[in-house]
Amino acid sequence: MLLRALVAGAAIGLASSAAAADTLGIAIVTRDQAALRAAPRPSSPSLAVLWQGEALEVRGERLDYLQVWDYRRERGGFVRASQVRRSLLTPEDAPGLLSVARFLRDAPGAEALGIGFAAAYIRAAAPEALNGEAGIEALDLLGAFADRLARRASSGVPQNKAAQAMLSAHLEVAAHHGVGFASHERERRTQVCYDGDAHRRVLAMRSSPGQRARAALALTREECARADLAPPERKRIDEWRAEVLDRVDAQALPAYLRNRVLVRRAGVWSGLAYRHARQGENAAAVAAAERGLAELAGIAKVELAEEDVPGYNDAGVRVGASRWASAPAPAAAEREPRLATVPGKPGETCVLLVDAKNDAAHPLASRCTYGLVWTASATLNREGTAFALAVQQAETWRELWVFRKSAKGWTVRVLPPATTTPELGYAEFAGWVPGGAKILVAREARGEGRYRRRFEVVRLDTLAIETQASDSSALRAFQRWQDAAWKRQTLALR
Repeated sequence: MLLRALVAGAAIGLASSAAAADTLGIAIVTRDQAALRAAPRPSSPSLAVLWQGEALEVRGERLDYLQVWDYRRERGGFVRASQVRRSLLTPEDAPGLLSVARFLRDAPGAEALGIGFAAAYIRAAAPEALNGEAGIEALDLLGAFADRLARRASSGVPQNKAAQAMLSAHLEVAAHHGVGFASHERERRTQVCYDGDAHRRVLAMRSSPGQRARAALALTREECARADLAPPERKRIDEWRAEVLDRVDAQALPAYLRNRVLVRRAGVWSGLAYRHARQGENAAAVAAAERGLAELAGIAKVELAEEDVPGYNDAGVRVGASRWASAPAPAAAEREPRLATVPGKPGETCVLLVDAKNDAAHPLASRCTYGLVWTASATLNREGTAFALAVQQAETWRELWVFRKSAKGWTVRVLPPATTTPELGYAEFAGWVPGGAKILVAREARGEGRYRRRFEVVRLDTLAIETQASDSSALRAFQRWQDAAWKRQTLALR
């Protein structure tokens, strides 16, 4: 049976004979640091420290102790009956095991215990129950416990030695139940992620929209994608993530959960837009960028849960960074000077500023990049002394290049989204201030744990910020001189 495979072999670590299991069953440890003793007395030596969620084979009873065999440590002993919950692992016991797992779903710190009860249910339940609603619920619970345990391990919150030992023990208990975890380095710390086996099974079965949504969200977490993947492999993973999210009927979900799905879809499709554009797949890039914009637009902000606001902001930045992928190819420039692009070194694109007297061989200014040059974004001020151009250096990082004419000729300077280490962000042209001395800029970024959205009036000669605000309506220059096309297309005003 499909669900039986989840606990095959070492899934709950019991290799007892069928006769023993049928008569005495198992004992699931319900508290941390329970003692496995050599005799049924509190004064007897402790043979091992037991942790919540561990499953022990029951072989007898003595006083208020159970005589058990621990297959994980290959030793027997005695444990207090009040520190465990017994089960015969019969179909009649299965509903009670599922009820306990259901109760533990929202109990922080009880993930290993929940995994123990969910695995015991899967072992005890009849085949028809495993393939029905109860079996799907058990897998949903198992996946939720495993995912939350992985998040605890990746939280980065400083812990004392006792807390670290407890977390390590809980991970070992989960692994002994057959729950797999993977870890990798991300943003200078270890990221632990559940391998998602239970979530994949939920998606493959006749699960409810809510169960499918939870499974898809857990399987498509951005932080669980390794940062060192080669571009083709990362693109395949993103395409798979988009496919998984599309299996969810978002319209059948409660508003808060639908928002979470749409937020995740927006981020995934914006990443695909960038990857298609990198490979010259222009039609696919346009379609992906438009899909990302549509998913973001479908989010009901009034139904956005407070804990989902950071994810919504991140999705807005991701979509904003790649939004130029949906713009049509620019028409031939009628004014001079104009921007042109030519290939540079392998993988490079060089941006040239040319006019009637200075062709590509002798440009007025030039700068090369390994990023994506969004030529549709190029805009010239009415004085003909400054150009603004969007250049996307990474999937989630878009810069603003500013070409400016001075007495000494043309120069090119880069305005990044933020001064932090590149993570998420974009800087974009928002309008020209008459006179040729200033430019309006919108910047949105997250870095070093902080999210910021700013609207700025910037001097063209130094790129120094003259005035800034978190709301564009607070700046008079934005009220008077913001570009109409920018206001219509930007995500900074969402």
